[in-house]
Amino acid sequence: MLMTVIPAKLNETKDKLILIDQTLLPNEEKFLELDRAEDIWEAIKKLRVRGAPAIGIAAAFGLYVCSRKSQATNVADFKKEFVEIKDYLATSRPTAVNLFWALERMMKRFEREEDKTVAEIKAALLDESEKILAEDQAMGKAIGAYGLSLLKPEMGLLTHCNAGGIATSGYGTALAPMYLGHKKGYNFQVYVDETRPLLQGSRLTAYELNKAGIDVTVICDNMASLVIKEGKIDAVLVGCDRVAANGDTANKIGTSGVAILAKEYNIPMYILGPTSTIDLNTPTGAEIVIELRDENEIGKGFGVKTVPTGVKAYNPAFDVTEAEYITAIITEKGIIRPPYRENLRKLFAEEDE
Repeated sequence: MLMTVIPAKLNETKDKLILIDQTLLPNEEKFLELDRAEDIWEAIKKLRVRGAPAIGIAAAFGLYVCSRKSQATNVADFKKEFVEIKDYLATSRPTAVNLFWALERMMKRFEREEDKTVAEIKAALLDESEKILAEDQAMGKAIGAYGLSLLKPEMGLLTHCNAGGIATSGYGTALAPMYLGHKKGYNFQVYVDETRPLLQGSRLTAYELNKAGIDVTVICDNMASLVIKEGKIDAVLVGCDRVAANGDTANKIGTSGVAILAKEYNIPMYILGPTSTIDLNTPTGAEIVIELRDENEIGKGFGVKTVPTGVKAYNPAFDVTEAEYITAIITEKGIIRPPYRENLRKLFAEEDE
């Protein structure tokens, strides 16, 4: 069984963005209906929708439903409102490149339709946002197929954070090979880092893998070394929020530590993500802006105080895994291996042709 919950979509009348509130999982499945820019910004910022591809989908749909309400009668006024909403949504989270990619794609579609009426431009924006969702669904299946080609039945797999169906639009990225392998009877044993401080692994990844009938075991983040040393892990599969031009990759905090362990124990470390996550304008991981989040996510993350009053907490949401620790980057266009700077650029050159 594949995840059937699409984390970001339009309602039937296409005037509201529907999100499953991931902050409440796995204990409650609550759907939000949003059409105000402030509410959509808050949902992205507060991780009610999270995962780089899902954020991009939510941003595109959110930009559409907000601009749809515009009362502007001429294109110039409508464009001004559209750009204001786009720029505002772009401030919600700084690290996930899909957010900016989706918003800019919607901007480019607007500009291509600029000689038409306001109503026609709104229809084009709806079409573009729906294309982003459909392409993401196809992307997940393609990533899954390429990823599965590197795996064998009965493997033990380790993943960090959540890069599954609820982080994208169905198959996910890092979890996509697991879903496809499960359908083929590969009988993977999947170990999931709980992923402190917000527990996206234990709350979300374990939730959806268990729902799909896949053998899943949750471990604390600091158990990964022991579990690998015990021979339980044959490969590490993680998603990504941004890939720099040299292959350095930003993903959920703790990923770089897992990558270092994998290299030490000679286990392949695979990064799985769409080409929209690759940012050739960012030379290396050193230029990736790392989001710092509220200290209370550590000290009082789930309502219970765990840090003494007056003690600071440092809470970066992501870290950067240097390219030297990455065995391959798996995209919907194929498997990319070192040298990454050359081969990532080659991938986009082939697309341009």
